[in-house]
Amino acid sequence: MKITRRSRLLLRLQALLFAILFIGIISMLAWLSTRYVYQADWTSGARNTVSEDTRRLLDSMDQPISISAFVRDDGLIRDQIRDLVGSYQRFKDDITLEFINPDKEPARVRELGIASGGEVIIRYLDRSENIQTLSEQQLSNALLRLTRQDERWIVFLSGHGERPPDGETNHGLGIFTRELERKGLNVQTVNLAETEIPSNTNLLVVASPRVDLLPGEVEKLQRYTEQGGNLLWLAEPGDLHGLEPLAEQLDISLLPGTVVDAASGMFGIDDPTFVVVTGYPRHEVTSEMTAVTVYPEAAALEINSSSTWNVIPLLTTLERAWTELGEIAGEIQFDSDTDERSGPLDIGMVLTRTRTDDSGAGLPVQRIVVIGDGDFLSDTYLGNAGNLSLGLNIVQWLSHDEAALSIRIKSAPDTSLVLGKVAQAVIGLGFLVGLPLLLLVTGIIVWLLRRRR
Repeated sequence: MKITRRSRLLLRLQALLFAILFIGIISMLAWLSTRYVYQADWTSGARNTVSEDTRRLLDSMDQPISISAFVRDDGLIRDQIRDLVGSYQRFKDDITLEFINPDKEPARVRELGIASGGEVIIRYLDRSENIQTLSEQQLSNALLRLTRQDERWIVFLSGHGERPPDGETNHGLGIFTRELERKGLNVQTVNLAETEIPSNTNLLVVASPRVDLLPGEVEKLQRYTEQGGNLLWLAEPGDLHGLEPLAEQLDISLLPGTVVDAASGMFGIDDPTFVVVTGYPRHEVTSEMTAVTVYPEAAALEINSSSTWNVIPLLTTLERAWTELGEIAGEIQFDSDTDERSGPLDIGMVLTRTRTDDSGAGLPVQRIVVIGDGDFLSDTYLGNAGNLSLGLNIVQWLSHDEAALSIRIKSAPDTSLVLGKVAQAVIGLGFLVGLPLLLLVTGIIVWLLRRRR
């Protein structure tokens, strides 16, 4: 092709046009990148993306969320907070994040009661939550507490030697109560000898009384139940301490004796009065339960024929359990010629019933859980296996708070490498023997090849 003056001019114009179009396209892409964001999480299990339950929680929050992080000018910490909050902002764009250096604004720190650098304040509507450790678990729980529009009172019966919901006693429920308060639940106590059950009671807990209730107090309990109140009754083997009318109202009976579990030794437990529950029914309370739960000195429950309640066994022992009527000492065994009952035995039951008002309109379903043991939630045994998770699930379900039951935060499945003994031996011998031997053989081969030249 002959290059002429005209063709040279056309080539220059073509190159200029290409440059203009290229720069225009790049500029357009840059502008679009500021208006639209696309992110992809390729990690195993998409662990850098908030869980489905957190996304549902964010979808239910129709007002802006404000997050203030009191953090010093530390780039690493601020980047970690910015990344976590950013994973929430992907699904809710009206979340704002503000960094405040507590050293530069001491007056504001004192006004808000900030204990130390690193504390985070989350605001939603007219409520706020302070958290010290920022993670998806902590942040989602705080947001869940902020979404509660009414005070959910969990009222514990007191005045009869019940397990106290506060304090640090071994038989008390102090640790469990603090976990409930972390979930945004308001824990109170009531003495029925002095007052009525508060009208805003969301759940009443009767936690193993050791002194007989007065007939008038029992009548108040029965009236509360008759009117549709939700109830958690933690019973114990032996005397019901005046609660027989309540048991009759619920159409249940506590079998005499203490449940012993011959299978507890399989789990490293020497005391046969420790009942181990390994399987659970298909129910909202236990749908996510996979860990075993442990119940020291439990009573077995039996449902009487009832047309009032819909009853589902919640906790059932293994077959090698029975109700021991004699003294639990030395060698014990099931005596078939006595009133002892063999397993499997029910030690926890769920009772529900539908209700309507005077006009026939449906009311919230009444929910009651009766468990033949209160020790499993005590400070001494709460940390065993899945006891805490089960206790929280029971209270949240009884409080009609199913949203909290389903929140499960993702865990990283691939952060550790576990090698068996064979794999360790292969790797060890490979580096200590195999690799040096390979280098030696390679050197000998190279030396022999050079000698032949």
